[in-house]
Amino acid sequence: MITGSLRLTALNAWPISAWAMSRFGRPATGPLLALAAGTDESLVARAAGGDRRAFDDLYRRYVDLVWGRLGRLLGPDPEREDLLQQIFLEVFRALPRFRGDASFRTFLYRIVLNTVSDHLRRRRSRPLAITVEQLDELVDANASPEARAAQRQRLVTTFALLDRIKPKKRIAFLLRVVEGLSLEEIAELTRATPAAVAQRIRHAHRELHELTQRLQARQGDRE
Repeated sequence: MITGSLRLTALNAWPISAWAMSRFGRPATGPLLALAAGTDESLVARAAGGDRRAFDDLYRRYVDLVWGRLGRLLGPDPEREDLLQQIFLEVFRALPRFRGDASFRTFLYRIVLNTVSDHLRRRRSRPLAITVEQLDELVDANASPEARAAQRQRLVTTFALLDRIKPKKRIAFLLRVVEGLSLEEIAELTRATPAAVAQRIRHAHRELHELTQRLQARQGDRE
C-alpha cells in the first residue's frame, strides 16, 4: 500500500525541514473558519454574481490559511505579501468559472499551489535572501543566545537545501511532512495520482538526504 509506506517517516529521517517550516505555524482550523457568516457555497455564488461583500467575507475566512501555507511552502520570502494579493486577485477573476466540481477550499488551494510552483521556478535562478530580522521571527525567543544562533543556522540550511529541490517534489514533500496531508489529499490538490505524489515525496526525501550528507561531509572536512 502506498499510504502505509509513506507515513510520516520522512519527518524522522529529515527532521530539519519539518522543524523549520513548522515555525510558520500549523494550518488554522475551527473557529477561524466561522468568522465570516455563510457557507462557502453561498458566499461563492454571491461573489461570482458581483457581491463584493461576499468576496470580502471569503477573503477574511481564508487569508490567514493562505498566508500560513505560503510561509510553509516558501519560507520567509520577501514577495509573500505580493503573492497573497496575486492569489486572491486570481480567485476573484476565476470565480465566475467555478463550477463546484471540487470544494471552494480545494479550488483556492490549487491556485495557491500553482502560484507557489511558478514562483519557485522563477526563484531558482536567484538565492533566497533572508534577513536576520526574518530569522529572529522564527526562532525561539526564550532560547539562549547560543541556541538562537544554532536555530538561525538550521533555518538558513533548511531553506538553502529545499531550494535545490524541484517545485513539484518540494511541494509534495512539505504538504506531506509539514502539513500532514494524506497522499490522496495532495493528489487532489495537485491533480496528480497518489502514486505520482508518493514518487515525488520519495525523490525529494532521497535528494534532501543526499544534499544533507554532502553538506555534513564538507563541514567535517573543514573541521
